[in-house]
Amino acid sequence: MAASVATGVMEPLLGKLTELLGEEYKKFTGVREQASFLRDELSAMKALLDKMELMDKLDPSAKNWRDHCPCKARLCQEDGEFLTTLGRRHKIASQIEELKVLAMEANARRKRYKIDDCINSSPGVVAIDPWMSAIYKEAAGLVGIDGPREELIGLLMDSQKQLKVVSVVGFGGLGKTTLAKQVYDKIGEQFSCKAFFSVSQRPYVKSLLIGLQRKLGIKESSHNHELQEIVDHVREYLKHKRYFILVDDVWDQSAWNIISCAFPENSNGSRVMVTTRLDDVALCACHSDPACIYKMKHLKEQDSRRLFQLGSDNVCPPQFEDISAEILKKCGGLPLAVITIASLLASNEARSLNEWKRIKNALGAKSATQPTLEEMRGILNLSYIHLPLHLRPCLLYLGMYPEDRDIYRDDLVRQWISEGFVCSSRGVDLEDVAKGYFNELINRSLIQHVHTQGGEVLYFRVHDMLLDLILSKSTTDNFISVAYNYEDLARLHSCEYKVRRLSLISSVCGAITEALATSMSQVRSYAQFGESKYIPHLSQFKYFKVLARGAKIVLPTEIKGLVHLETLELLCDSTQSFPSDINRLVNLFHLILPDGTALPEGIQNMKSVRTLNCSVMSESSLEDIKGLRELTNLKELILSTPYGQCLTVERADALVSSIGLLRDLKHLTLDCDSECDGYEKLSDSLSDPPPHLEVLDLETWKFSIVPGWIRELRCLRILKLCILCLSGDDIRVLGELPSLVYAIFRGLDVSQDKIVVSTGLFLVLEEVLFWSDEDVTAYLSFEAGAMPKLQKLILGFGWKEWMGATPVGMECLLCLQDIQLWPEGTGAESSKDQDDVLAAIESSFKSAASMHPGHPSVTFH
Repeated sequence: MAASVATGVMEPLLGKLTELLGEEYKKFTGVREQASFLRDELSAMKALLDKMELMDKLDPSAKNWRDHCPCKARLCQEDGEFLTTLGRRHKIASQIEELKVLAMEANARRKRYKIDDCINSSPGVVAIDPWMSAIYKEAAGLVGIDGPREELIGLLMDSQKQLKVVSVVGFGGLGKTTLAKQVYDKIGEQFSCKAFFSVSQRPYVKSLLIGLQRKLGIKESSHNHELQEIVDHVREYLKHKRYFILVDDVWDQSAWNIISCAFPENSNGSRVMVTTRLDDVALCACHSDPACIYKMKHLKEQDSRRLFQLGSDNVCPPQFEDISAEILKKCGGLPLAVITIASLLASNEARSLNEWKRIKNALGAKSATQPTLEEMRGILNLSYIHLPLHLRPCLLYLGMYPEDRDIYRDDLVRQWISEGFVCSSRGVDLEDVAKGYFNELINRSLIQHVHTQGGEVLYFRVHDMLLDLILSKSTTDNFISVAYNYEDLARLHSCEYKVRRLSLISSVCGAITEALATSMSQVRSYAQFGESKYIPHLSQFKYFKVLARGAKIVLPTEIKGLVHLETLELLCDSTQSFPSDINRLVNLFHLILPDGTALPEGIQNMKSVRTLNCSVMSESSLEDIKGLRELTNLKELILSTPYGQCLTVERADALVSSIGLLRDLKHLTLDCDSECDGYEKLSDSLSDPPPHLEVLDLETWKFSIVPGWIRELRCLRILKLCILCLSGDDIRVLGELPSLVYAIFRGLDVSQDKIVVSTGLFLVLEEVLFWSDEDVTAYLSFEAGAMPKLQKLILGFGWKEWMGATPVGMECLLCLQDIQLWPEGTGAESSKDQDDVLAAIESSFKSAASMHPGHPSVTFH
């Protein structure tokens, strides 16, 4: 059974107690009897705690028993050391006796205060099983948006040549970001440069502006480290350009006053759009001009109903018409409320009328007339209390991340696994189970996808109103502790409960006392975001299971004491030597090495590792590269070399040989400089590739032809490949891959052969990018029946090489929805020749799209 929020700490102990009943401990008769008794007691206690998880509100006596359950508290404080004792020594009778006493005390209090009676008298909520993907997800960005979008575009795209700032203001959940992003996408190509970034409640402005530089394509200066220097650098870049910047989620005037300094006044028709919940911020941003403020409106009744629709036929079953009208009225025209409730109801397989009535009654009476923050939180809370138990800790764990952050799905699911949130299923890999959990949250519209690839959500974010609810519940349940400053850390030190999961967000300053550092020693999971003067010593956290961070950390000379560590992600520059004894961590499953760190010495001993990411393969020893072949549990391998460096022929040969022996590998990325001799060995030597590969990224390796072994990859879903002379024969080989849904094909020279995508090729492909320095559009054609599921076609080519054609047969791609053009060599400073060619390209492709039965969109990247 999967762990709930309240009982997650019991799961490992129950597992250990079960081990004690096995053959290895058969001769310890007394211990086995005690272990059996304790396991039964804890199982009963866990069942009650699980039942409490289903209650929206608990009787005070029941809540007090849950929060002060002595056995649970003991495990929270010392489970790492205790479990080590159970697993490594046979002197365990006294520890079991101690827990037995605590369990008996807890059950005695349970009977004395009649906790079971309190639970049974509390109104319960029936758990809802997942039924379908959220059919409302796409509609959320479209329903009722046409009118507001055109109105906002009218405000922005007037004849004013001076810089203009337009504010979008409204209550949380009204869809400000959705509307602003729609406008940004529609008119963004009319500007010479554009960028979109979120500010959030506790912004670190310097970091935001560094991110803005990257999005604008500004090369970062090695000496621009101060805020003023960064502002000056951005201003200088934008000074003579017609730019469009979307600044999302601004909460206070002081942050805006600094950010706005980066936007120079000019006479080029530049525009800035700001979204905010606060009227004073909106007025400040647009220089106190009310005419430049767009106030969000609630959805009209018919738009709310469209968003709420129950199926593709747009018809509400007669028995639900009255109750759905009442529910919609209580949603008050808030898109977030409508989509949340709609997804909640869609997830109910039975869809009984009584369940709908229960949900309607749970909505606040004030929602219909004046939805407040509390009313909106009540609506979101309904979705939380209807979550199956196994999904609750997974959702609450999102509180480890700061608001407005794009979160990588694979990092998250690995952390869920390390935390013990994911229940094993016979014959199914744990990561696949965890991705199923993730998809359930997507289907319930509790998280919002940001970037998809191959039909899977890779990056996502959490709405800030839902994050507020998550943090509130996490604080109540002591599930996650978040610190924004030194005072927060000090408060955690004096807290009644031990800190188990700690997230440092923004800037934590001040000297950390020894006592404060000691209070953090019980932390199991630690993450840090933003710059901070607090640099913890890794050796402080002896019970670590998850370390995921992007800032500085003091690495000890020895790391072998962190015996519980399962996930280590150091996505930051490492200026220190990496602990040489990391190969002693027998429980380490996921290792993301910091930039500048080569493969650890003796890596062949790290046989438990399933994920490995190393960015300095050129400095890794030949012996360690050969040692990779011993990591037979590897599922994901991402290796690269710094720009300008490459592997020697000997190292490349050893790497290819090692990869061939990793039979369980599912994801392989080799981002190595391919200018060196010897890389063709991958084509010749890997005759028997890992059979279960699903993702293969060899975009930086240049092959003369498609390697023959690729045709053996029957599970391959995502492929990125570079062929020196891409030919029709290569396309035929690739087109027969039965599972391929996403592909990037780079052909440096396509002029030698017509690339014809024939009937019956690429049967499940949904998105493809053809990229060449030549004019790929002139050599590419499609036959009827080719790529029958293709939705997005991306073409990258040198604009100077364009010969005036569009690919032949695009009208045969019947599912095509989007054509993206990536003309190479277009600089920020345009010329008349460039503008004329780009206009001709756009006109030709739009004309071709108009002949397509589905009228796909045409956009420039």
